[in-house]
Amino acid sequence: MTSQRTLNRLFVLHSWAGIVTGLLLFIVCFSGAVVVFKNEIDLWANPSLAQLPRSEKPASLDAVLTQLHTRYPGATVETIALPDAVNPSYFAFVRERGAPANTRTKVALRSDTGTVVGPVDSQLGQYLRMLHVFLFFGPRWIVGFLGAAMLVLIVTGIVIHRKILAELFTQRWGRSFRVVMSDLHKSAGIWGLFFHILIATTGAWMGLAPLFEQGYKYVTTANSSTSGTDAAKAPKPARKAAGDAAEPVRMQSLDALYITAQQAVPGLEARYVSMRRWGTDTAEAGFTGNLSDHLASTARVDINAATGLPKKVHDPRTAGFWSLVNGLMEPLHFGDFGGLTLKWLYFLLGMTPAFLSISGTLIWLDARQQRRREAEATGGGIAAAG
Repeated sequence: MTSQRTLNRLFVLHSWAGIVTGLLLFIVCFSGAVVVFKNEIDLWANPSLAQLPRSEKPASLDAVLTQLHTRYPGATVETIALPDAVNPSYFAFVRERGAPANTRTKVALRSDTGTVVGPVDSQLGQYLRMLHVFLFFGPRWIVGFLGAAMLVLIVTGIVIHRKILAELFTQRWGRSFRVVMSDLHKSAGIWGLFFHILIATTGAWMGLAPLFEQGYKYVTTANSSTSGTDAAKAPKPARKAAGDAAEPVRMQSLDALYITAQQAVPGLEARYVSMRRWGTDTAEAGFTGNLSDHLASTARVDINAATGLPKKVHDPRTAGFWSLVNGLMEPLHFGDFGGLTLKWLYFLLGMTPAFLSISGTLIWLDARQQRRREAEATGGGIAAAG
């Protein structure tokens, strides 16, 4: 049985955690509820793309790459996004010659022929995702911290409101504003409790797990570097002459590389193909996507594009327990594995945390105002008695 003193402390923690993080939680939760329709929003913002034909047998990756090089000679093709259940077209991110390193052009291509349609006018869906994941300006761990704060709010709320079943159907519409908002706040939190735990846990994991992983790698690398002085003293390979570096290297077929990736990770359904250092002997093609028979979405194969040999293979099904858990986080967080029906469910339930942040703030402000009125009335009564 929790003592009243402990409940009071948890109530203070719950209130201040909500007030401090309320605005950011509202932004993250509201944008997250909307961003489940990211692809649909991009099509809505670009009506011409929705009218492009959908091909049952899309054009080959080699044909798409050839069309891009023809349309943008001298440009660097960094990523190709393959057609999916929502987007009927290929998309490519191209960095044109002379453009800054962080400036890329998103280009749409027909899926049936690979012909370049042109630059995409609006990336509203991607902007919403950037707002949800990075808040535009910060690293991802900030949103991960908000997920952890949301878990604190959930746990303290459960302990404070112990009569969950009784409050599940309690709504006193004829009472004061604070009572009405408090009933709505509690019922919304209880009805969406399991979904809120899921979203907070997966959000905290995706935001904070890379931070702990980088810290672990830093510590282990620092320890290994102190014991590996002999390796550090080893002579570095000589650099190639400028003339040799300028010679183009023949690249393997992208479609052949995709087949190699699918052989390395059976069931791989690539969503993105990334190309790095293309045209050199160290060029790499990375195939990232889902697994046809599994929910995990972090399968990836990196292949040397000059030799066609795999360099790095990541199959979450065989990479260990924690890798499998990590691969499940994104589909569980964004609900992109169950079609349009599941997206609407995520949208409706995802709006409740945004409402909770608003209602909690309004309840807190109303309580402060009521205490101020009571203090003024008490002070006035004391003065009159004097």
